[in-house]
Amino acid sequence: MPEKRLGEQNKKNEQKIAELQAFISRFSANASKSKQATSRKKLLDNLELAPEEVSSRRFPYFDFKPDREIGNEVLTVSGLSKTVGGRKVLDNVSFIIRPHNKVAFVGDDSLSRTTLFQILMGEVEPDEGTFKWGVTTSQAYFPTDNSAFFDGRSENLCDWLCNETGLSYEADARGWLGRLLFSGDEVYKKVSVLSGGERVRMMLCKMMLSGANVLILDEPTNHLDLESIASLNEGLIRFPETMLFTSHDHQFVQTIANRIIDVTPGHFRDKETTFDEFEELI
Repeated sequence: MPEKRLGEQNKKNEQKIAELQAFISRFSANASKSKQATSRKKLLDNLELAPEEVSSRRFPYFDFKPDREIGNEVLTVSGLSKTVGGRKVLDNVSFIIRPHNKVAFVGDDSLSRTTLFQILMGEVEPDEGTFKWGVTTSQAYFPTDNSAFFDGRSENLCDWLCNETGLSYEADARGWLGRLLFSGDEVYKKVSVLSGGERVRMMLCKMMLSGANVLILDEPTNHLDLESIASLNEGLIRFPETMLFTSHDHQFVQTIANRIIDVTPGHFRDKETTFDEFEELI
């Protein structure tokens, strides 16, 4: 029997068992009902719950714990503009991020969002404007292009994680890698040969170990399977501090974000709302 139908049948049987047990308990000592109670006892003995197959799906574990709580000031962005390849991708963008904001950056132009994140992380200089991080903030960044972290690198997974995060012992690195479904001899595989999804898991592992209280994630769901996306989704919902992120996964954005910003030139919008409510306003 298919697993779904098996589960449904078990639920029906559980309900029937409960009803029979209730009748037997109530009327077994009643002489006028004793035959009916005995009959139901026989029915009960014949009812069984079929064993359900244990799912073989494996879920990685994501949990981001900040080392410190953020103060009142998180991020102030004032008049940021940037032209890339002759095209203006940011045009006089201004906003203030407050504690516990989980902000999804949306819109049709992914380059606008990526460029904004690169500016905020000091990787790209704006043409105009300024930004200022609060003194109590610490940032961890997940770039949409992570090739610089893996291409041409000769370390295995354990060594890479120690080098990137400051872990001192292989046993600690193996423990973290095990949470991300890297087990056995896999931890000695060179990082340069990792698949797209494996690279994403390694980058997220690095972020978990950072202790940052601001997470900046540019399309973290790319290359991940459904189990990994579901687990990451839960981990980011649990994260207690501030997030700036992008994702093409509608459900991912809807369940995490409490504020939506579109920085696309000519379409700037900033609303403290869910993604579904934001789309209704457009």
